[in-house]
Amino acid sequence: MNPSATDFEANNKPVAILGYGNPSRGDDALGPEFLRLLELERQKGGVPGLFTGITDFQLQIEHALDLVNRELILFVDASTNASAPFEFSRLKASRDESYSSHAISPAAVLAVFEQIHNTPAPAAYLLAIRGDEFKLGSPIGTAAEANLKNAIAFSKKLLQQANHDSWERILSRQQQTSQETAG
Repeated sequence: MNPSATDFEANNKPVAILGYGNPSRGDDALGPEFLRLLELERQKGGVPGLFTGITDFQLQIEHALDLVNRELILFVDASTNASAPFEFSRLKASRDESYSSHAISPAAVLAVFEQIHNTPAPAAYLLAIRGDEFKLGSPIGTAAEANLKNAIAFSKKLLQQANHDSWERILSRQQQTSQETAG
């Protein structure tokens, strides 16, 4: 089967954004909802069209194939451990305990990429959006909706400066701000 032109174009975008979570479990839907809203922003011209959005219930080893020919990777997920509204962090490839399980961590996806391609994974980051309500059949909670809005605004800044050095500067500023507010 030959890939379509759309598949080819999607695979040649420099940024891959993987939003994952279960849309039927309240705030766990933050990753997929993030991508839905970001796509609406792209259609309105609010963000550049240099990313491919990939959504799933959970990360799998096959997602390592989605990283091919990318410059930057952004994993987006709900988190009960993140400070509100979200945390932005750098990821490194790591063969953790999830490596051989059905669902794996972002770091394990990067490790699979490195193993199968024998090359370093693209620069990768995690946008962990604070969520608190994960009840089956519930919608995204009010607090999580506000956190999601903040995460979308932040991602617009990321996509306006979609290169590794800029994202590292943004990360450094985020960490500095977090330290100042904690201290």
